[in-house]
Amino acid sequence: MMLVHRRGAGRRVLSLVAALIVALSMIAAGQDRADAAPGPSFTNPVVPAPNSADPTLVQYNGQYYYVATTWTSNILMRRSSTIAGLRSAPERRVFTATQNTGCCTMWAPHLEQINNRWYIYYSVAPRPGYGSRRTHVLESAANDPMGPYTYRGVLNLMPNNGWAIDGAVLKLNGTLYFHYSAFHADKLQSIYIAPMSSPTSVSAYGTRISAPTLAWERQGQPVNEGSFALQRNGRTFLTYSASYCGTPDYKLGMLEYRGGNPLAASSWTKFPTPIFQRSNANGVYGPGHHSFFTSPDGTEIWIAYHANSSASQGCGTTRTTRVQKISWNADGTPNLGVPVPTSKVLAGPSGETGG
Repeated sequence: MMLVHRRGAGRRVLSLVAALIVALSMIAAGQDRADAAPGPSFTNPVVPAPNSADPTLVQYNGQYYYVATTWTSNILMRRSSTIAGLRSAPERRVFTATQNTGCCTMWAPHLEQINNRWYIYYSVAPRPGYGSRRTHVLESAANDPMGPYTYRGVLNLMPNNGWAIDGAVLKLNGTLYFHYSAFHADKLQSIYIAPMSSPTSVSAYGTRISAPTLAWERQGQPVNEGSFALQRNGRTFLTYSASYCGTPDYKLGMLEYRGGNPLAASSWTKFPTPIFQRSNANGVYGPGHHSFFTSPDGTEIWIAYHANSSASQGCGTTRTTRVQKISWNADGTPNLGVPVPTSKVLAGPSGETGG
């Protein structure tokens, strides 16, 4: 009996030790989570006017890299270790467009890393104004977003050197695709996608996968533009800007890839309602032309977008860049929430190390 009792006591001691080890592990894990603290707090806008519309914001190796429309022939880049620091970060000129003149008409540079090189896709017209605008591409000399960059030419996206803007790369099923905005024969500014043979060229003209046919896509003018991919848990979403940027009703919509040929419109499903739009209560108008980026510790996804602070401001240099963290719905779709007011103090992205 004593032997059995001792064995039972030993088992109880071992159970207590095991429980203590589990508890200590949980405490340590909690401490690790606590170490990934939010970054310094900030308020929007994170980049003021005038060079702050159509932003691409990328987080790479703990640094943020930012480019946006400058309304000049120059592509300017900011770098900061914190979102809070972007506002005062110096602008560095990484390229001046001389091809097709490009003076005063550079729009929406998009920064993308592919195979240890960085690429900037942007559009310019050969003269000021709307013009014959086409998409051009730059390639970095090494794996540094700040460059230096070499001009690699024009992407041949549409027949007869057709107008094409707001391009970005989609990586899907091991293949590169280029999605962008262009006019269809029916005069509707739409989202197109083209197969890429390399990061600097396409192998065929694009095909249309989304047209502005819904009422909320046609306010001011019927427009689909500024698309950006968001991928999670095996699902691919293509978010885009809809309606005319000169109205306070510029907003974001979304497609989802459903399988099959990505170049076929039937492979994409459009969500019937906007996913991000004006908030009169918060004083945010025309939120759109966005990008997504991850926090330095990889646990959060944030959106960067431009917006106005007045319903009467239009599609020009009044637009400023704002950011906020997104979440996910129970069905696996992104929840972008409501554009936050510029008076709201936000905690920085998780894992920022800069002061």
